Amino acid sequence: MRLPMEGNHVKTKEAIDIIHRAFELGVNLMDTAVGYCNQESEITIGKALKGWRDKIVVSTKNPYKGSDPNEWRALLDQSLRRLDADYIDIYNFHSFKLEEFQRWEKLAHSPIDEIKEAKEGGLIKHIGFSCHDTPANMIKLLDTGVFESMILQYNLLNTTNKEVMAYAKAKGIGIMVMGPVGGGRLAAPSKALLEMIGKSVNSTAELALRFVLSNPNVSAALSGMNTLEMVEENVATASIETPLTLAERKQILEALEEKKKLADLYCTGCGYCMPCPNGVDIPRNFELMNHYRLYGLGNHAKRQYQRLAGRVVDGVPKPAWAAACQECGECEKKCPQNIEIRKQLKETNATLGS
Repeated sequence: MRLPMEGNHVKTKEAIDIIHRAFELGVNLMDTAVGYCNQESEITIGKALKGWRDKIVVSTKNPYKGSDPNEWRALLDQSLRRLDADYIDIYNFHSFKLEEFQRWEKLAHSPIDEIKEAKEGGLIKHIGFSCHDTPANMIKLLDTGVFESMILQYNLLNTTNKEVMAYAKAKGIGIMVMGPVGGGRLAAPSKALLEMIGKSVNSTAELALRFVLSNPNVSAALSGMNTLEMVEENVATASIETPLTLAERKQILEALEEKKKLADLYCTGCGYCMPCPNGVDIPRNFELMNHYRLYGLGNHAKRQYQRLAGRVVDGVPKPAWAAACQECGECEKKCPQNIEIRKQLKETNATLGS
């Protein structure tokens, strides 16, 4: 989803050169989707696969959420044409939720039936899904017996799905991790994160990728790359025979647990303070402040804070940053931790708004 772009279009030759270099270095999995790169990702990958198809595992996704299996199938046929392929190795329901599966189960013929037929017909080899649902709902989806693989989030800053991954491994279900570098958050240098490991690491991004790959329940990490330099660095990292020793991983997990405890002193993210009558996203502001204060991700935190300033709801500008606080105090009445929210929002704005 991060191929090099110029305006709204993929820079095709540059993208293919980058992909081919990845193939030459041993990368053997490409993950795409209908909407990536202004709907040009599948087309570009299809061109890059010429001469490589039998060596590469291709994963793509179907975003359809309706109830008509014919419309779902039309998107599968479209992906096959765009990829210029006879089959897709792993075909995923995109951003799937348990409630969607349960709704489809009630239909006489659903996209679930359609994907099974597509597999029987040889158009796809394996059925998967990408998911942002709750861990409990993810496990229920795994228990349906339909899926052979899944794509979920897991990184240094978010280990919420670690039990789901272990559960999937025990059932023989493959795990592809999206956002191993935190959607770019962990690409920036962070002394606080690098200090978690007791030996030299070249970059925060390297540490993040090695952390994900060191989890025995991870089958593959999906890292977006749009330059040859990124490919070279990521492949070098992934080629390290032992991503992290057990002792190093234990050290990092303990350090992360300590930082989580510190973060909870400021805000647990429970959301009881919401909604704010003035539109401030209080938990998100405090989360960004923790990224700055605890993880040393200053540039990332400041960029994301500015994005809160530009939030739009139903076409109307509705700034969600701490600067929009009117100090009404409604939030503090509802906070179970008795946090001085108004004071901390002022501190957040002074720190991240500079």
